[in-house]
Amino acid sequence: MSVDKNTVAKIARLARIRVDEKQQEELTGELNQILGWIEQLSELDTEGVEPMTSVVEMTQPLREDVVNDGYYVDRVTKNAPESAHGFFAVPKVVE
Repeated sequence: MSVDKNTVAKIARLARIRVDEKQQEELTGELNQILGWIEQLSELDTEGVEPMTSVVEMTQPLREDVVNDGYYVDRVTKNAPESAHGFFAVPKVVE
């Protein structure tokens, strides 16, 4: 697969970026080089290789899932215009 100047111009128009003629020539070469690398990667045999999220295999430490109020309800509701029973009080909007 290769990219020509017309394709680069179309991509630039779709991305709404201005690319002059000289830059189109440079981008054509760069994009063709990138596509060449991708073609090289597609030649690799990846059968039996599990997908990875990181190059280093690790597990994230999990904290205990506990529901709490944050232990500072008074500080949270202190700046509210109105509060009641540890919650923000708002005007009723639905009858």
